[in-house]
Amino acid sequence: MASLRDIKNRINSTKKTKQITKAMQMVSAAKLNKAQAKAQNFQPYTDKIRDVVVSIAAGSSEKENVHPMLQSRPVKKTGYIVITSDRGLAGAYNSSILRTVMNTIKQRHKSDQEYGLIVMGRIGRDFFKKRKMPIIQEIVGLSDNPTYADIKNIAMTTVQMFTDEIFDELNVFYNHFVSPIKQDVTETKLLPLTELTADAATPEYIYEPNEEVILEQLLPHYAESLIYGALLDAKASEFGARMTAMSSATDNASSLIDDLTLKYNRARQAAITQEITEIVGGAAALE
Repeated sequence: MASLRDIKNRINSTKKTKQITKAMQMVSAAKLNKAQAKAQNFQPYTDKIRDVVVSIAAGSSEKENVHPMLQSRPVKKTGYIVITSDRGLAGAYNSSILRTVMNTIKQRHKSDQEYGLIVMGRIGRDFFKKRKMPIIQEIVGLSDNPTYADIKNIAMTTVQMFTDEIFDELNVFYNHFVSPIKQDVTETKLLPLTELTADAATPEYIYEPNEEVILEQLLPHYAESLIYGALLDAKASEFGARMTAMSSATDNASSLIDDLTLKYNRARQAAITQEITEIVGGAAALE
């Protein structure tokens, strides 16, 4: 049976842990609000650039020279962008997406020559490196409040790899934010942008100098904006998952403190009763 001192030490250490998890919960809640606001503010930009691209693509699809990013081709190699976090303590945030990616690769590919990984986040990078999987590009140490400049290089080079036919299709895996207690692992097809030409749209803009030149500049930028939008969504999911995990940890610490306190009081009462019994027995012996 644990001594009173051991129980008291466990209570004190659990209280300190509770203070840490509570602080992390509050920090994650504050970061979640900022991440949500940033993701929501970026969405109108993505929607508008999509409208422009759809309008131009609808006109250019009727011509012979269609931009390569709008055309499907036989898939020899697939690129997967996987967005994870740099730190843990976020519940199943990382494990769920890594498990989904692994299952997808096993189902779709027979060898590591058929795919390549572009990894954002230290957790994912270490996971794939440990299994000697083909990581083409990686980025770690991203800010909790990432800007487009932070991922511009990796987004540009990833899109360029599709243009150079290193990849024949490009998909992104990330956790889509639904609520602080729910994040859905999502796979989105980034390239080719075949769904744009399928949308019914009537050209609404006057182009200068011409559609082809604008598409040449706008399509890569649109694909890069989709990558950045997925990152913002993933960041909101990360903070929501961490806030929920730390909330559960705080509640568990409170329950453990209550149990230990009850155990401590019972042990203390038993010790006092034992002392009284010994004193009474000693007094009776003297008589």
